[in-house]
Amino acid sequence: MAKRIQFRAHGGPEVLEYVDYQPAEPGPQQVRVSNKAIGLNFIDTYYRSGLYAPPALPSGVGAEGAGIVEAVGSEVTRFKVGDRVAYGSGPLGAYSDVHVLPEANLVHLPDVISFETAAGVMLKGLTVQYLLRQTYELKGGETILFHAAAGGVGLLACQWAKALGVKLIGTVSSKAKADLAKAHGAWETIDYSHENVAQRVLELTDGKKVPVVYDGVGKDTWPASLDSVAPRGLLVSFGNASGAVDGVNLGILAAKGSLYVTRPTLATYANNAENLQRMADELFGMITSGKLKVDISQRYPLADAAKAQTELSARRTTGSTVLLP
Repeated sequence: MAKRIQFRAHGGPEVLEYVDYQPAEPGPQQVRVSNKAIGLNFIDTYYRSGLYAPPALPSGVGAEGAGIVEAVGSEVTRFKVGDRVAYGSGPLGAYSDVHVLPEANLVHLPDVISFETAAGVMLKGLTVQYLLRQTYELKGGETILFHAAAGGVGLLACQWAKALGVKLIGTVSSKAKADLAKAHGAWETIDYSHENVAQRVLELTDGKKVPVVYDGVGKDTWPASLDSVAPRGLLVSFGNASGAVDGVNLGILAAKGSLYVTRPTLATYANNAENLQRMADELFGMITSGKLKVDISQRYPLADAAKAQTELSARRTTGSTVLLP
């Protein structure tokens, strides 16, 4: 029997159970992966809490990991037993010793990238790839605002933006996190615990504001984000770490300068095997070139997933966190 984390009802971290289960045989277009490392992400807590609905209960948790192929379905052509692989877009159930996924959701993992690095970077790194390279394609020379710059996604964004020649202003909650973001390439930081974000953006941009704001925090930062976007600029809302944004009045977009807003998801951009592998190849290239360093700052045994989620939700983590089967 293998082990996995599951939940039978929505709630806090206490609903997570560490249980025995029997992994399924892969279907015709599926691959079974023996996980070597598993990624921890805010979206995992959204499914657990009920903000997002899982397909059914009880439900597995997690959508990101890396390991070795141990079985393939009869119609699988891109992978064979023994291949090193990684994934970042589910389906749910990555918090497990063994996970069965569609072939299209997996990418080939280069030998030079460790399982822990891959598990800590796939979802976050692919998110940064589509945000900076597709949702609003940064060319270099721009000044942008990125919330939660010392988090897992944020630290990658700081580095990637610097590599592109972009000045990234990152919001943080402490001096230590400000120092961390700057060490990873942030041009400037704003500590929202005692600074007015929108006012500081005005000061740092000589009153011009920024052409794009990347906001993965959600409800708490939404007003400041709107006030930081330049006229005809774009607000990219890609997460709900502080709660979902609701009650949006479209008239505000007009009043604040004919603004654009988008709510993108990784699944929309990595919508087929070719796009996913292309995005992953660019991500892996950034890592192997040394332009992107992945900080695995926390490691927990898989059995301690509830503790890991508690620390993540309390914002007591930096960089990436992995669970180890």
